[in-house]
Amino acid sequence: MIAQTPNPPYYAVIFTSVLKTEHPGYEEMALKMEELASEQPGYLGIESARSGIGISVSYWKDLESIKNWKNHSEHLLAQELGKTKWYRSYSLRISKVERDYSI
Repeated sequence: MIAQTPNPPYYAVIFTSVLKTEHPGYEEMALKMEELASEQPGYLGIESARSGIGISVSYWKDLESIKNWKNHSEHLLAQELGKTKWYRSYSLRISKVERDYSI
């Protein structure tokens, strides 16, 4: 589903990843993190796809909201598990959205 975002400016956190061959518990944690993120102040939505490379783009009101989510205790645990158990590689980028349009 395409996220319904407000008029810019707002921020996008772009997370791309490649999973290890074995990644028990990953799907459950991903769903839990998506639900938990949606409860955070400043959260605007998420779009995700996985076919070999996973791409998740979450949208946030401001940089402070992103910082608070990054440092959330349950999210910190998920980040550590990702580094040690689930991801072969990943990259995270933060961008300011200055313009958007859609049909």
